[in-house]
Amino acid sequence: MRVAALQMTSGADVAANLRAAAQLLGEAREGGASVAVLPENFAFMGRGERAKLAVAETPGDGPVQHELRRLARELDLWIVAGTLALKTDRDDQVAAASLVFDAAGKCVARYDKIHLFDVDIPDSAESHRESASVRAGSKVVVVDTPAGRLGLSVCYDVRFPELYRQMSLQGAQWYAVPSAFTVPTGRAHWELLLRARAVENLSAVVAAAQWGRHENGRETWGDSLIVDHWGAVLERRRSGVGVVVAELNLAEQGAVRQRFPALSHRKLGRDSHD
Repeated sequence: MRVAALQMTSGADVAANLRAAAQLLGEAREGGASVAVLPENFAFMGRGERAKLAVAETPGDGPVQHELRRLARELDLWIVAGTLALKTDRDDQVAAASLVFDAAGKCVARYDKIHLFDVDIPDSAESHRESASVRAGSKVVVVDTPAGRLGLSVCYDVRFPELYRQMSLQGAQWYAVPSAFTVPTGRAHWELLLRARAVENLSAVVAAAQWGRHENGRETWGDSLIVDHWGAVLERRRSGVGVVVAELNLAEQGAVRQRFPALSHRKLGRDSHD
């Protein structure tokens, strides 16, 4: 099955972002993708962490979710909807939720970002406090798709290999990593982290990224990647808005896991999972 990673430069205009996403989703479908991954914050990148509170949607309702359902049906395409802000039981906190819509437009999975980006970037004046407006999730989520069993994660999650190992133990065959990486950390670690998560779990990784200079002054790294289970980069888009599409060969992946059974050779942590 073919999968796609979409690269965007989102801003504060939700409607404009949705139009851009619709165009790219159409290109992904034309490229033969059965599942397409949107980047983190694809529908809104506002001025400051708390700006997202004003555009947060009720789970199951709202213009962004309605449009994604429509596009999934119209394009006959599964959509991994990067992240969007969903309301919680607190007015000052939202969930950074990654929703999965099937080709009939039904939301079949929701993952709330577990690891929040509260950091001061080394050797930079850039600082982020995602927890100022986002409530962290706690649940590991894996879902069956036409391209295999998918483990959901978001951006900063990629630095925490234990999350991906838990998804592997739940049968994940590939991972989505919608992201908005900073330029300094992207330059230093982006490709390295993605390929490491692929290799150590013998699972493909599809990383859809934000790229470029945004209206709020933030600059993101881009370099959307599709990596196979052996760590090879199948396709990438280093810069610019666009789509990358590649085929995930699950039969070959399964054969490699049989011949090179690193996952079954684990010694530490087996008692808590097996």
